[in-house]
Amino acid sequence: MNPLNMRDLLEDWDKRGLLNRIHKEVSPDYELGAVIRALKGEQPLLFENVQGYSVPMAAGLGGSRKLMADSMGLEVNELLPKMVDSLINPLPTNLVPTGPVHENVVLPPFDLDDFFPVPTFHTEDCGPYYVSGVLVVKDVEGRKRYTSIRRMKFIGGNRTNIVITSSELNRQVAYFEERGESMEVAVMFGVVPAVVLASQFSTHLFHADKLDVSGALLGESLDVVQCKTVDLEVLAEAEIVLEGKIVPHERDPEGAFGELGGYYGGNAPQPVVEMTAITYRNNPISQTIFPSSSEERLPMCLVREMTLLSTVKQTVENVKAVHVTMAAAARLHAIIQIEKKTEGDAKQAALAAFASDKDLKHVVVVDDDVDIFNHEDVEWAIATRCQADQDVFIIPGAKGSPLESSHNLRGVTAKMGIDATYPISEKEMFRRTSVPIEIDLNDYL
Repeated sequence: MNPLNMRDLLEDWDKRGLLNRIHKEVSPDYELGAVIRALKGEQPLLFENVQGYSVPMAAGLGGSRKLMADSMGLEVNELLPKMVDSLINPLPTNLVPTGPVHENVVLPPFDLDDFFPVPTFHTEDCGPYYVSGVLVVKDVEGRKRYTSIRRMKFIGGNRTNIVITSSELNRQVAYFEERGESMEVAVMFGVVPAVVLASQFSTHLFHADKLDVSGALLGESLDVVQCKTVDLEVLAEAEIVLEGKIVPHERDPEGAFGELGGYYGGNAPQPVVEMTAITYRNNPISQTIFPSSSEERLPMCLVREMTLLSTVKQTVENVKAVHVTMAAAARLHAIIQIEKKTEGDAKQAALAAFASDKDLKHVVVVDDDVDIFNHEDVEWAIATRCQADQDVFIIPGAKGSPLESSHNLRGVTAKMGIDATYPISEKEMFRRTSVPIEIDLNDYL
């Protein structure tokens, strides 16, 4: 059975030598984040001694395709098919009377910073941030449940701001503000990678209950409990939950923050949340994600790859695989591998990709002998199979991503498609070199 909660997953990885325990005392101001960043957020870490706190902090749990798959009992090549199947066949959560997350309940007045570390990550960040919390809300009719990840700056006391980039969630906040009402929220910390991955599925596209999808990814329905002060359900085995309400018509003038694209953003007024309760397990383990690290980017890449593969196949059925690269903010660059049947397949695949995701900026299409996860192989294909005057096309003035700084200069983006496939009629000329035997290098070195 796959681990359904974070502490069981950490224990499993610890036994198998996959967890890195950090015994040295680290400061939550810059130092903790610097360690995560040095490992690119790709390795599971447990900081056992965070300065000023008695609570350990985990990070890097979902930054590797191999470990992301491992956490769900899968091989890497099974991830995308499993994601699709989990959308089609979700496993409804089980509402239970109580759970470990309610072993400790704290009601106001309280100071959030007294309980769990709130790291500061970058030189010019305007303050300490919660960045790994999985937000739980319901639609305005109170029937559908959604999750997502939203950064929250700690303001002081029981208050944070919350950055909402989703159009749908912004409409919900506006709906309650027009009525002078608070919008209820809950934020879960200390969850397994499957819950984070499912939170990145598009609410707009799929309207799926993402906790049900999480259960399907793990192969077992998840237990949920009713919150203590808001009408929401959260995972019974989450490590920590903050319950609260978005205050109508109040904004926090957020300063700079190091964002996904590797630049400082922020500087916009953000809604304010007043926390109405903190609940947590005995001996809790807090959790963070370093902004722009692999752990933040990988779930976004995987969800976009799932959507991209499905969309492009509708027009070019001979698509073999797709890859959205993490280096390009987990959304700006894609590589598509096709088994080319007719001339025009490559350009059609690129056009379909741009139609599937407004954030995509550059798309490279390669033959099925190119490893799309090997950047050198893709660069080799561009270098040896592409002639710019024939194989590169540009679409000016299109919609782009607000996380891409050059897009924000004009508010529009130029899209570039690169056909790095060889002409079908010249297949013999593009035979790749090979060696006819396989060796075990350990026999020689």
